[in-house]
Amino acid sequence: MATKISGRRFTHEESVQWIADRMLKLGIANYEELAELVGIDRGSLSRYFRQNRRPSIDVIAPLCTVLQVAPETLLIALGAVDR
Repeated sequence: MATKISGRRFTHEESVQWIADRMLKLGIANYEELAELVGIDRGSLSRYFRQNRRPSIDVIAPLCTVLQVAPETLLIALGAVDR
């Protein structure tokens, strides 16, 4: 994962790398599997991590649960808040 730099948001490339690393660590094979575990469609999931779309509040909790991260960590990874 990229080095933390205070006051800077993840780029979409960093977000994509973060999710790839997280999925590898958790043994999640691909976006289809992750989407199924979270209960959303693969396209939405892809758009979240490419920063083309922000997830609704009701998607944050399931994503955090499946990815085993705190909401703040997820929001940083999505480029929604500063690191």
